Amino acid sequence: MKKFSKTWISSKNRKKQHKYRKQADWNTKHSMCKVNLVKELREKHKIKNISLRKGDLVKVMTGEFRKKEGKIAKIDLKNCKVYIEALQIGKKEGTKVNVPFDPSNLQIKELYLEDKKRLKINEK
Repeated sequence: MKKFSKTWISSKNRKKQHKYRKQADWNTKHSMCKVNLVKELREKHKIKNISLRKGDLVKVMTGEFRKKEGKIAKIDLKNCKVYIEALQIGKKEGTKVNVPFDPSNLQIKELYLEDKKRLKINEK
């Protein structure tokens, strides 16, 4: 199998895009899981988007759960999906499961600032 190429720019071919995302290394996948901030947070921290952390309060921008908010319960970097605590669907057997969201469909409303790495961002 070929090594992952960081110099690859883009392609209109959906198959190549999917392959790029699946074969990406962890650093690149982490940068793919960035989410934009609400206008007040952009002005305060002087950044447009930031990597997700467990505990951030996010708002869903598209889909069935549009305009709903919740805290991040889990981030799956392998598949680039985010699970939110309050947003669940019921299965046939009666159990409830968290819904996976794509990070591009989310917006951060409140940052979880108790992380040591997040504190470094505030210092900048």
